[in-house]
This record gives sequence, C-alpha cells and structure tokens, in this order.
Amino acid sequence: MKGKQKKPNPAQEAFQAGEGLVKQNPVLRPLMERAVTHFDDSYPMAREDWIWVASNGQIYANSHRRAAPQEWAYVIAHCLLHLALGHIREDREGDPLWNAACDCVCARYLADLRIGAPPGELDNPLPPNAREEESLYRWLKEHSDPAYFHFSTMSGGRADMLWRGERPTDWWYGSTDWRQLFAESLRDALRAAVDYAGGVRTEPGKKTGPIRRAQEWFLSSYPLLGGVASGFQLVDDPSAVQRMGISVAAVSVHMREIYANPAARLTEQEWRFVLAHEYLHAALCHEQRLGKRDPELWNVACDYVINQWLRDMEMGSMPEGVLYDAELNGLSAESIYDLLAANLRKYRRMARHDILFGPPDWQGSRDFVDLDAWCRSAIQRGLDYHQAHGRGYLPAGLVEEIRALSQPPIPWDVKLARWFDERFEPLEKHRTYTRLSRRQSSTPDIPRPSWRYEEQARAGRTFGVLLDTSGSMDRSLLAAALGSIASYSAARDVNRVRVVFCDAAPYDQGYMEAADIAGSVKVRGRGGTVLQPGVELLEQASDFPKEAPLLIITDCVCDRLNLFGRDHAFLVPRGKSLPFPPKGPVFYLE
Repeated sequence: MKGKQKKPNPAQEAFQAGEGLVKQNPVLRPLMERAVTHFDDSYPMAREDWIWVASNGQIYANSHRRAAPQEWAYVIAHCLLHLALGHIREDREGDPLWNAACDCVCARYLADLRIGAPPGELDNPLPPNAREEESLYRWLKEHSDPAYFHFSTMSGGRADMLWRGERPTDWWYGSTDWRQLFAESLRDALRAAVDYAGGVRTEPGKKTGPIRRAQEWFLSSYPLLGGVASGFQLVDDPSAVQRMGISVAAVSVHMREIYANPAARLTEQEWRFVLAHEYLHAALCHEQRLGKRDPELWNVACDYVINQWLRDMEMGSMPEGVLYDAELNGLSAESIYDLLAANLRKYRRMARHDILFGPPDWQGSRDFVDLDAWCRSAIQRGLDYHQAHGRGYLPAGLVEEIRALSQPPIPWDVKLARWFDERFEPLEKHRTYTRLSRRQSSTPDIPRPSWRYEEQARAGRTFGVLLDTSGSMDRSLLAAALGSIASYSAARDVNRVRVVFCDAAPYDQGYMEAADIAGSVKVRGRGGTVLQPGVELLEQASDFPKEAPLLIITDCVCDRLNLFGRDHAFLVPRGKSLPFPPKGPVFYLE
C-alpha cells in the first residue's frame, strides 16, 4: 500500500524560488547562505504582512501570503540588507523613525541592485534623501513626513526588524559579522566584474577564501610587507599542506613559498596575523641567523618576538594558542633563545615548526638569486614607504631590526671607540706660569708659560673593568678586547683603570696602568662565573668614583646584575646574549 503523497505547496515553492533568485546575486549570496528562513505557522503574522528579520539572522515570512518569486526575492533581500548595513540595533529597537529611515535606505539599495520586483504596496517613489540612515533619521525627527513610512515589509508601517541579540558562534562558520560579510561580498563581486571586463575568466560561483583575501590585502593595502608577499607563492591546497604536516602555516625561504592550511578555519583577520608572521620570518632572515642553535628552539624564540610585534601593531586578530608572553617584551630573538635553553624539554614541545629550514648547504650554492638580500631589500622599501605615508604604528624593536638588516653591521671595536668618545672628552691644555716653559732658560728675563693639562681633570678620568677569568672565553677574543681597551684608554688620556677579575669569586687588582691590562690576565679557578660580587666590590670601594663607567667582559651571565644605576657596557662573544635586557650597550666580539 502506497503512503499518501504530500501535496505540493505553491506558496512555499514560490518562496523557495525567491530564495534561489537572491542566491544568484553575488553580493547577497553569502548573507543568504548564513541566514535562516522560516515559512510556517509557528509565529503570528497579520494577513497583509510580508516578512521580518531578527538581529541573529532569523528571517520570518508570512506562509499564508501568495506572491510571485520575484516579489519574495525583493522582500528577502530587504531583510538581508537590514543585517548587512547594521540597522538592527538594541538602542534603536522599537523606534518607528529609525525603522522608517532604514527601510528607505534598503529600498534605495534594492533599486540599484535590481533584485526581484517590489510588491505593489512597496512600489513607491523613493525620497531624494534616502542615502544615509543617520542623517535621514535626524531629518525625520524634525519633519516626520508620512511619505517615508511606506517601505516596511510589515503592514501598517510596523517595524520589520527586531533585536534578539547576536547570533551564537557557529561550529562551521564561527561568529558572523554581517557588515563584514557584506563588505567582503561587495569586494569579491567588484573583483569579478573587473576580471570579466579585463578578459579574465573565472569559474562561475567561485569564491575567494579568507586566506587569499588576507594575502591580497597585504599586496594592496600594507606596503611594509607587500613587497615580501609579492615574492612568495601562497600554497593553500589542503592535500599538500596536510601531507607536509602543517597544521596552520609555515614558510620556506629556499622554495619561496608560504604554506597555509584552510582546515585551521581562521577568519580573514586571523589569517592576516598568521601571514604577517610568516612574512616576517622571511624578511628578518631568521633562517640565516640560525647559526649553530637548535632549530626548533630558535623557531620558538622568533615566534615570541614576532607575535609581540604583531600584537603591538594591531595586525589582524591573534589566533588562539599562539606563543606570546608579555614578560619577554623588548627582548631580541637571541636573548629569548638563551632563556628558553634553560628549559629545553618544555619549550621544544611548544614548537610549531613554521620555519621550514632548507638543506644544510643550500645557502652555499650560487645557482640562485640571493634571497636574503632580496628579502632585506623588500622589507626596507616597505618600511620607507610605510613611514613616509604614515600608514600606522610600528614597534621600535621591529624598525631597529629592519634597519640593522639593511646595512652591514658596525664592527664592535668601532662601537667601543664611540663609547669611549662619549664618556671621555678630549682634554684641553691650559697656559700656566706655575711651571715655566723650557724656553725660559734661554731668555730668563722674559716669562714664558707652558701648556699643561689640569691635574684635577686627569684625576677623574678612569673606569672600571670587570673581567671574566674563568677560562671559558676564547683567548683570541679576550686578547682583542683587552688590547682595544688599552689602546683607546691611552688615546683618550685615561692612564689608570680599576680592574676586578671574576670567576667563582672576585679578585681586586686595584688600579692598573691602561697599557698593562692586556698582559696581566690570569685564569683563576675555572669554576664558573659569578659577577655580582665583583660589581658590589667596585660599588663599595671608596677610591672608585661613583660616576665612573664600568666595562664588563664575559661570555656567561647567569643572573640579572644589579649595577646600582652605574653607566656600563658589556663585551660578549658573538653568538652569546644576555638573559636580561641590559640598559647599557652590548658589543659582540668576533
């Protein structure tokens, strides 16, 4: 026995056909796909009513209304425009003037979009000032012209939109920002129209995803990273990135590719953050700066630095689970690496491996354009354009690192000489009759003064040297550092230097002639380095001026030093870094 067949419902079929007409429009299709329509008897509707919409994307139609699909398409599009233009506001709920102003603006949009056909009662002449809701709302408060109340999809000019809170987060689409969705659909429709006019044929109905839109934003709107983005191919094929084991994104400089996994289901704003993260890995030459460090831990250190910068720049939205620690703000990647190395097992588990390091010898090949030089040039041009046109805030650390990459590093001994110049100005000789010139003996009747330095000025020209003598420092670097200090001291009339040797305990050497420093170093106990007792020894010494600067030569600083506000500088071998941000300069010996 055959079951009873359900009778067709012409009214519902016409309504569904109207939905189909709206979905054919590229501007409103994304909104139609997110909205939820109702065509039943579960809600009260007057006989003359058409349709109304709630702020959570629920659209309720009059199931007893008989209309053509074109008319249904028109009123459905009217409701979608209320969502797209942000008309449904909690502070304006129940205000008939606001509803009338919004209805007029929707009618103006529909006249331009040419979607469906307006029903007879809504086919009214458009007012001349129906372009902007707020200005029309203020005008209606003063005039309250009844001609503006004939565009509501509810009978009697009643409100056709209702506030019911925000739409809950969807497991598939995430949170819905109707205005942002409308802006993106307008942009995609405009791009498709331009491509069509230019002879570019795209697949019908093909939609640009959030990853591609984020990439195009860098190319068109963010010059700092636009040049870098243009040189890397974006690979967002799901099968390819899953085969490579990439959960979110990664960069390969030697392949000139950025990999992004669409399965991460990030928003466009989050993809902007992620892509900017990968572009900065390439632009700041993090792979080249790896050296002999552990690749996984170096990746983590670089991630902490970049994420802090992007957060300060308000670049997109930071996705959940990224590496970020406010306590590391201001530290370089090298400094963070040294901190993380103390807990190697913990931080290795945190690594995302988003830097795909090339083969060990790929940088030694000459069969390619120097990618590091290209990246440095691209980020430098982007920085110049960004600053020249005032395109937004950039962290000082990022600007400093970009500037440092664009020019060869200044040798440490040159920077040390500048440090001496700033602290020890050249002495001036003065004429004095207290000690006669040697020419006086030839003409005893003519007094001749001599040119002398003031003894008081010479007495205050000194500095302290705190020297790590535990034996862990390379002898050639130590000799170069001490030789430079001795020569610069003599050139600037600094004759006496207060020296303290440190390993496991401090050894006060007292004042020494500057020229004798280079040949007086003796390795002591080889039992580790503790520098704080040496600093305290100098601070408490009654014969060491409080204003005298301090030079600290070491390759291992285990604890944060209390330098009592004294002017200071560090001399550290290249590849080493301090586990805390020093207030004084750091000269890397090499």
